[in-house]
Amino acid sequence: MPTITGVEIEDVRFPTSLTADGSDAMNKDGDYSAAYVVLRTDGTDTTGAPLGGYGLTFTIGRGNDIVAAAARQQAALLVGRDVDEMAADMGAVYRSLTSDSQLRWLGPEKGVVHLSVAAVLNAAWDLVARRASKPLWRLLADMTPEQLVDAADLRYLSDALTRDEALAILRAKEATKAERVAHLERTGYPVYTTSAGWLGYSDDKLRRLCQEAVDAGYGHVKLKVGADLADDVRRCSIAREVIGPDRRLMIDANQVWDVPQAIEWVRELARFDPLWIEEPTSPDDVLGHAAVRRAVAPVGVATGEHCHNRVMFKQFFQAGAIDFCQLDTGRLASINEIVAVLLLAAKFGVPVCPHAGGVGLCEMVQHVSVLDYVAIAGDLEGRVTEFVDHLHEHFTDPCVVADTGSGSGYVLPARPGYSTQMHPASVAEFRFPDGGYWSMRQSSEDSVLAPVR
Repeated sequence: MPTITGVEIEDVRFPTSLTADGSDAMNKDGDYSAAYVVLRTDGTDTTGAPLGGYGLTFTIGRGNDIVAAAARQQAALLVGRDVDEMAADMGAVYRSLTSDSQLRWLGPEKGVVHLSVAAVLNAAWDLVARRASKPLWRLLADMTPEQLVDAADLRYLSDALTRDEALAILRAKEATKAERVAHLERTGYPVYTTSAGWLGYSDDKLRRLCQEAVDAGYGHVKLKVGADLADDVRRCSIAREVIGPDRRLMIDANQVWDVPQAIEWVRELARFDPLWIEEPTSPDDVLGHAAVRRAVAPVGVATGEHCHNRVMFKQFFQAGAIDFCQLDTGRLASINEIVAVLLLAAKFGVPVCPHAGGVGLCEMVQHVSVLDYVAIAGDLEGRVTEFVDHLHEHFTDPCVVADTGSGSGYVLPARPGYSTQMHPASVAEFRFPDGGYWSMRQSSEDSVLAPVR
């Protein structure tokens, strides 16, 4: 029986600010980063290689070290745990990590301690999937409805979703799961790209990347907006010209507007027929989102990447505040909380279109979207998952997007785990502040700043 013998926590940062990758109206110069967790065991996998679990959460630079420090305290609670006992009751593992009263006080269930517990639990789920020799989506889809509900955190949700309702949702899809898996094996899971639309890109680069998206088979393209209305009109004009009238255009304001400003701005951009406006105002403002939604329809409202927890999602659904649920695999407390949100979304009939991009988020969300379609929602109507073509080369099992003839889609993950293991060489190169890249950059900056004698 393998046992967790130790943990390693790394602060890994990539200098994406140098090329404006990831730039938007709120976050102009982020360095895509990961608080990266490795759970070491005394066991081996089916190939004879050391068995471990790998997980992360996503940040954009400064403060990543704070998340890593919190993860170190949380991950230490797993040392000495039997992996097979964990796999038999991941709900209990989740509760053991989220019930620490002193760490919980720092949230609760939000902020740094929620980001960090996501990284630790992502590593734990990766570990048990590797132990079972299954990709995580398959491990979850193979669970009985009772097992999946037992893993989910349904606390504080019973006024919107009872355990019996959750079981009924899962049981209704149980007999036809194999059919939906076969469908995804043929078509992949539908994706959209944000890689063309970062706010810091020039018009020429925007035009070129939109054309590349069209050529690659994307039916959906997303642009960042919100810094300057005239710029947004010009950039949306370019994008719509290139992608044509039949592909879907989405716009993302990344929280920069007050509610009246959001309504006015989206009405100005409505001429470009956007499918949705993403994060039009504060991510905490449930009623503000509801007001925007009423005012800008038929443009949809999407949000969720900064939604703290399942309780906030419950309120968004109850208030009729969103048309698209964009949960984030690094902000919610891993699969246990994600499954709860997927079940809520299914109950309220809101399609789940997870937020991705960043470091490793695409690798994780493909598993979540597949699970949602196969075992929970059972439907692809209105569903499309984000893909950003950055930094996948740093993962041992990177996500794959391909044009299957019916549009671009995530190819079903086939290797065991959550697709979250990074190459050791990448960690060594981009570990902050003493990795190869950052040490060299600091030496170069010190040389430039050195006084002339």
